[in-house]
Amino acid sequence: MHVQIVLFDGFDPLDVVAPFEVLHAGRTATGGAVSVELVSAEGPREVTGGTGGLTLRATAALDPGRPGWVLVPGASGRIGEPGEEAGEDTVPVLLGRALTTPLPELMRAAMAHPEVMVATVCGGSALLAMAGLLEGRRATTHHLGMDLLDATGARAVDARVVDDGDLVSGAGVTSGLDLGLHLLDREIGPRVAHAVEELFAHERRGIVWRARGPEPVAF
Repeated sequence: MHVQIVLFDGFDPLDVVAPFEVLHAGRTATGGAVSVELVSAEGPREVTGGTGGLTLRATAALDPGRPGWVLVPGASGRIGEPGEEAGEDTVPVLLGRALTTPLPELMRAAMAHPEVMVATVCGGSALLAMAGLLEGRRATTHHLGMDLLDATGARAVDARVVDDGDLVSGAGVTSGLDLGLHLLDREIGPRVAHAVEELFAHERRGIVWRARGPEPVAF
């Protein structure tokens, strides 16, 4: 199981670091069956996040044809007040800048590849939705971005983690822990996921939403 975690200017550090640590611990727990790397659309480079100028290094270019997972984080910045003109440090502007890079087309290629699956944390699904890549797909995001998913043709689901087959999305920032554990559970098995969960002293929250079982009757 290989995971490429994408960095772009203004990324949210916790969206990246939380699943990275979970997956790296999965590597240790499996004797190397899990691998994870930081990548960018432009190739190896220092990438500055949107929280306090924290910088991480992408060690490779995003490869949309490499079998495994590609994980897209959200951006970190101000949300902005209603009616306020979006400033340079706001999440919509940071996501918009990412859309002007090669990232959208690389993600389009990744999502069209039969051996590549995509995961997102927080605003990562909003980024893909803004690029027109989530039409008709079930996904979640930060609660402040749910309307954006619906407006772009995605099918927003109010859950902590949404598993839509080859697309798995996490909600708010800390959901990256739960998403990483779900990927380990799904791809490797519950024993490894549970061991990592215990190591991190973290108890997963909520039920992973899947399109299985009967439709619930309205309460």
